[in-house]
Amino acid sequence: QVQFVESGGGLVQAGGSLRLSCVASGIIFSLHGMGWYRQTPGKERELVATLNSGGSTYYADSVKGRFTISSDNAKITVYLQMNSLKPEDTGVYYCNTPGIIGRRPWGQGTQVTVSS
Repeated sequence: QVQFVESGGGLVQAGGSLRLSCVASGIIFSLHGMGWYRQTPGKERELVATLNSGGSTYYADSVKGRFTISSDNAKITVYLQMNSLKPEDTGVYYCNTPGIIGRRPWGQGTQVTVSS
């Protein structure tokens, strides 16, 4: 199966912003929605935001009010706008389906590093 492709990460100072992009699949998105995950060293991968085809969103408490998940009209590209970044947001960010159904092998992700 083809992996989703993440991009847009980088090094930013605390308080800064980044916009991540994920080339997904319109069919997968329409059926299952999409989500953004992050993984930090020594911790399990955590779900930080989801978006379904109806426009409903979910945010982890740690990012609520700072991150925004969205997609293009074709629901092929999924974005994660990250504002007011904190050092604890540092990690590798991945996109995939929120649940197991429709999930593809994890891609390489995109590294986000927030300096204090």
